Amino acid sequence: MPTEHIVKAYDDELKQLSNMISRMGGLAENQVAMAIEAVVRRDNAAATETIQSDEKVDQLEHEVDQFCVRLLALRQPMAGDLRRIIGALKISSDLERIADYGANVAKRALQLNQIKPVKPLYAIPRMGKLAQEMIKDVLDAFAESDVDKALDVWHRDEEVDEMYTSLFRELLTYMMEDPRNITACTHLLFIAKNIERVGDHATNIAETIHFLVRGGPFSQGRRQTHDGSVLIGLDNEVEAS
Repeated sequence: MPTEHIVKAYDDELKQLSNMISRMGGLAENQVAMAIEAVVRRDNAAATETIQSDEKVDQLEHEVDQFCVRLLALRQPMAGDLRRIIGALKISSDLERIADYGANVAKRALQLNQIKPVKPLYAIPRMGKLAQEMIKDVLDAFAESDVDKALDVWHRDEEVDEMYTSLFRELLTYMMEDPRNITACTHLLFIAKNIERVGDHATNIAETIHFLVRGGPFSQGRRQTHDGSVLIGLDNEVEAS
């Protein structure tokens, strides 16, 4: 990435943009952590707070959009600077979606907390922990312009996908064994899918970091499960944020 420009104010503006992305990332990461805690602890207060906090991320994304448009109009950036601004727009969009998925998990938690818990709940915090680590590491990769760290996050998404597929099959078994489990298992399915989507957006950010630093996409192809199968589940699930 570029270092310094003749106009110091331009450098300050680019640093401010990076700080806005980092702040937004911290909020999104916290959204996911609070949502998982709300599920595990059956904490309605934490779930409600998570849902309400989503507005902060939405507002910050709007500020990033406006700031980037202003930079594009006034500075007419080229090469690395242009990638840096366009990349910030892409990353802010992914972070906003991560926060939305955290809010979706919290909404499901409110409903799940009203009924008897089911055994497969243990897998949710494991998936959530891995997704949170991916968010943290990809934000560190952004702050450090570290392509290797971004690539590591990109590869770890495979593990989240595999955990989701395994949980999906386990929950189907529970529902077939006892219809009384259907409601709780359905909520867990949507929660797991939202966490899986968090991992997907973390990999999007990793790809954007590679674009920012190297000027092009990763050379590797997309991942598959170890057995080559297609991931199954609620692939088109998009809940209202």
